[in-house]
Amino acid sequence: METRTSSLSRRGVLAASVGALLAAGCTNGEQQDAGDDPDEGDTADELSGKLGANFNEHADSVTFDELRGLSASWLRGFVPMPEVKADASRQRAVKLLIDAHDQGFGTVLSLKFPFHRQPIPRPDTQAMTAELTRVDKVLQAVLDTVDVLTIGNEPFIESRPQDIASDAMNTYYETVAAHVIAYRKRHFPSGCRTRLYMGALNRLGQPDERTRATARWLSFTRRTPEIEGVDIHPHVAAPEKVQPFLDYILPRLRKDQKFLVTEFSLIHLWKKHLKDTIPAEFARRYDFPPDTPVWKVISEAIDRPVPEEQWHDFLAMSPWFETNKHFLRDQMRRFRDTGRLAVATYGVTQSEAMARNFGPDKQPWLLNSLYANQTAKPPHGDLPARSYGFFDDFRALQQ
Repeated sequence: METRTSSLSRRGVLAASVGALLAAGCTNGEQQDAGDDPDEGDTADELSGKLGANFNEHADSVTFDELRGLSASWLRGFVPMPEVKADASRQRAVKLLIDAHDQGFGTVLSLKFPFHRQPIPRPDTQAMTAELTRVDKVLQAVLDTVDVLTIGNEPFIESRPQDIASDAMNTYYETVAAHVIAYRKRHFPSGCRTRLYMGALNRLGQPDERTRATARWLSFTRRTPEIEGVDIHPHVAAPEKVQPFLDYILPRLRKDQKFLVTEFSLIHLWKKHLKDTIPAEFARRYDFPPDTPVWKVISEAIDRPVPEEQWHDFLAMSPWFETNKHFLRDQMRRFRDTGRLAVATYGVTQSEAMARNFGPDKQPWLLNSLYANQTAKPPHGDLPARSYGFFDDFRALQQ
């Protein structure tokens, strides 16, 4: 990987790039074609309906052997920007994605800016300059290496409500996007393989979450030629709750733009059933008291992992899971049928954080994963136990 250096004046580039975006043809972006982007690289044909694996920030929780066991060819993660130090290539998520690129995987990196407990920086301040300095460090490490860079992880969750209401959040991310675009053009004037997307929208199934701020987010995406689409994270309580995300974003994008789905799940459905009583058949077969709640079975499996067959029986005998075991397959069909999916990614493993202090009020993210490494014993040699339903569907969807 070549070494890239930056001698940019942050404030000067910021002013120039924002001015260019707002003045030079960006207000009528709906007239732009895919070929209007001078930075278009050689990955356009590859970004069509792909399904990859997602590790979020848990770079230490996945191995390349596990990815190959899934037949995965794409990998996504996010970098918490406060973790970025002098050499961003050593940050765990960044390093893993660079390694994945070197091994032939397609790669997606999201930039996470956690401002849910502090004011979001304003343009032309020292705080913004510090943020853009960290952004430059990541760009130096990943541009022309990763296939997709997503500006923002979950901005509407990772920002304070008052900063969303005041437009400070939108202004911040538009400033970062303009800076990234200017950096890419300066350092790769002949073209760059890295495609740019705006980060993920959440909760679009709820009408009160479709706000002036979400409309502005998509308006900026649409009118900025260098931005190739938007990311969505449909974490929902029922499969049919995914469609409103597509109904909202697709009419608001240019026809040449696509979308990412770097996270999606039925987490809110799983959470609703944690206090249910386990199925009577499962209780009899595996000698559980008949009034045992679902969360208790999961907690005990974390403490003492069970055989893969028992873990699968637990989920197969639970109607709330059995009727949704093909959620991954069905949603990929929904996304691909639009003809505008670039890449979707799905959680690989059950991380330690998912399993820690598990109880009735814990978010059961570990029920989404492709491997059941925290709750079941490994029966497949060096690879972890497989999830029920999702593992087989994920592999089938690669073909």
